[in-house]
Amino acid sequence: MMWVDYTINSMPGGNGFKVEGDWEGEVMGIAKDGTPKENYLYRPGDVFVVDANGWLRKSDHLSAMVMKYEKEKNEM
Repeated sequence: MMWVDYTINSMPGGNGFKVEGDWEGEVMGIAKDGTPKENYLYRPGDVFVVDANGWLRKSDHLSAMVMKYEKEKNEM
């Protein structure tokens, strides 16, 4: 799927970014009238891991990710 009609705004200092559609919440599964949609790009609470090629991959294993990060950080 190719998402083309969206704007990506970044936070100062590169600390985050937000994908914006034509209305607030469009990419998070909210229809223009405020009702839930079936399709969404991401939702509150989603966690993504960026791989070496720049792909963001959704992960449901947050605690395992944090432990792996801490272990790798301590090995540096």
